Amino acid sequence: MLKLDDRDIQMLKVLSQEGRISKSELASRVNLSPTPCWERLKRLEKAQIIQSYHANISLKKIASSVTVFVAIELENHQAASFRQFEDAIDQYEEIQSCWAIGGGLDYFMHVVTTSIDSYQRLIDDLLDQKIGLARYFTYIVTKPVKQTNLLPFDVLLSDH
Repeated sequence: MLKLDDRDIQMLKVLSQEGRISKSELASRVNLSPTPCWERLKRLEKAQIIQSYHANISLKKIASSVTVFVAIELENHQAASFRQFEDAIDQYEEIQSCWAIGGGLDYFMHVVTTSIDSYQRLIDDLLDQKIGLARYFTYIVTKPVKQTNLLPFDVLLSDH
């Protein structure tokens, strides 16, 4: 794990909120000259602490969609079964995120698609592939309450 100092953390905070900020403005915000700021930024990217830059798109402004969370249980719990499931779901663009979880179920997926019908076709396709999906539980999002891509730096790094 790369050792981060307070300036690195300040840079990450700014970039997590404003990914398109200019390098000179970033340097100014963290009280560095541009060259050392640029060198730190490259170090954070090389260490893959900064993995990408992207825009936060308002989907409701451009398309009709439904968001679904799915809890999944596999038939058996051998390493090959988990790999088979994970390889299979990787091909579906609608599956935005998938997490392996503990506590009784195996995975929790975040799906964004055009309709409940298209969601059901996705599930039917997963079942047809015979990838060991034993049970699934569907949770349809009725409204977003809180959504952020910002990491809670102050909480996570409180001892820093």
